[in-house]
Amino acid sequence: MQSRGSSHRLPGLALRSPISSFMLAMLATMASVYVAGRLWQDAENRVYLIKELDRRTGKTAISVDESLKMVACRDQHKKLAALEMELAAARHEGYVSKYGYGSESSDTNGAPIKKRLLAVIGILTGFESKNGRDAIRKSWVPSGTELKKLEEDKGVVVRFVIGRSANRGDSMDRAIDDENKHSKDFIVLDNVVEASEEVPKKTRLFLAHAVDTWDADFYVKANDNVYVNIDSLGAMLSAHVDKPRVYLGCMKSGEVFSDSNHKWYEPDWWKFGDGKSYFRHASGEMFVISRALAQFISINRDILRTYAHDDVSVGSWFIGLDVNHVDEGKLCCSSWTSGAICSAV
Repeated sequence: MQSRGSSHRLPGLALRSPISSFMLAMLATMASVYVAGRLWQDAENRVYLIKELDRRTGKTAISVDESLKMVACRDQHKKLAALEMELAAARHEGYVSKYGYGSESSDTNGAPIKKRLLAVIGILTGFESKNGRDAIRKSWVPSGTELKKLEEDKGVVVRFVIGRSANRGDSMDRAIDDENKHSKDFIVLDNVVEASEEVPKKTRLFLAHAVDTWDADFYVKANDNVYVNIDSLGAMLSAHVDKPRVYLGCMKSGEVFSDSNHKWYEPDWWKFGDGKSYFRHASGEMFVISRALAQFISINRDILRTYAHDDVSVGSWFIGLDVNHVDEGKLCCSSWTSGAICSAV
């Protein structure tokens, strides 16, 4: 009996087992379809959100290199826009007229526009030259408010250039500081020792300081025994404004002296060849360089070689450059030529 009953139950168990497997398979299939559908929907949602974000922000995913290129491009556009604004402002002010210079004007929005100066003149002087400076102030370099007026009306800045005493803070330094408090017409180069052998370095650092401080078309070096006609100088320089790399002066060459006892001894005489003759350069009494050349000196101030004389040193810096050397007879201060811009005393 028991064995028969057992045989009756076996078919039921055998029937339920295939049905359960079939149901499980269906459920697994449905679950797979559901999960796949959700994943596909999530992917679609992400694509939609990214597109919508791009549409609203106008941005797309880019690489780091592309980002850096875009930043550089934006900077170039900003610089170009600034230059275009500066050019437009200059044209608006009538640049280049005979004396199209001054302190400030305003654009159409009332914002101040700084005009470029015509020239910055540095008069190299020494501790012992107080009387000479006073004579210059009474002749061609104005004092007080008139000095500022010269800058505003004619775009010319004039300063005496001096170094410091080897004994820093002594009576000579104090005397210059006191003089400058009253006249306000000095450039004091703290890192130059005031000595004859330091004049080439003094000239180099003056030109670097001047171009770093004032935005001008030209930079002029003169000795403190030279008198200058500012109006004639301005008229001459205005004719050279369109020359980016110009070097004007009374051009000369001259003998290189190898005798250490000679007044004009050149320690590096052997560098100038068997002929012992200097290359062409402007006389140190007075010379003019354009803004681009002054910037070259400023950038390379620490590596530019100086020789025994400042005029030779300046000329040597331009030998390997594409520079327009202008032999201007009006800047031969000692020759007393007709129409001279300067005269030596």
